[in-house]
Amino acid sequence: MSAYVVVHATVKNAEKLAEYSAAAGPTVASFGGEFVSRGPSETLSGKHAHGVMVVIKFADRATAKAWYDSPAYQAAIPARNEGMDSVFIVGGE
Repeated sequence: MSAYVVVHATVKNAEKLAEYSAAAGPTVASFGGEFVSRGPSETLSGKHAHGVMVVIKFADRATAKAWYDSPAYQAAIPARNEGMDSVFIVGGE
């Protein structure tokens, strides 16, 4: 069964976010991940601080976690942290 990484984010620095995206995108592909959705989000119920959402599909939860923990992705995190405030969530098998 597929697993999904859902990212909720608020952009802080567009240049650093572009640097992060350029580094992180290929790491997703190297683990067979696929971007399902990216862009502005709308909260339908409750309160949520972030206005951007990204959904990434992986074959399973183990693969999603292996991607997140990989040295290549971990190397991109400093640029991510400068570029956006974010929450990463994994769901599915």
